[in-house]
Amino acid sequence: MPDNPTEREVRNDALIREFMDTFEKKDPALLGRFFAEDIVFENYGDAELRGRANLVALWAGVFRNFAKVKFETVFQAVDGDLVIAEQVHGLGLPGRPLAPIKNLAVYEISDGKIAAWRDYTNPQKASQLLGF
Repeated sequence: MPDNPTEREVRNDALIREFMDTFEKKDPALLGRFFAEDIVFENYGDAELRGRANLVALWAGVFRNFAKVKFETVFQAVDGDLVIAEQVHGLGLPGRPLAPIKNLAVYEISDGKIAAWRDYTNPQKASQLLGF
């Protein structure tokens, strides 16, 4: 965050940190409250996904497949309505430890909601860490 963040930047920083903390609850409905109705989600290497309902359904599937989910923020920068976050996505399959998958996320905030979300992860490294 800048040395003298605006009130908007402080709110956007807090929004994304709260969003990250919500993943551990594995409740897709809780995630949905952070999304704009027409959110656009891009996960590096996958097709673009549009709409809150579609993104909530995607995460419902992820939560069904993983026994543990813990996302952590390593570093986060905020400039107005743009938040860039270095993260570790901890995903644990049943009977396995958390796989520490490094990720860079870019969020565009509009009216207090995530309007666009882009995730950049090395899919080959993620598969290796998950044991696929």
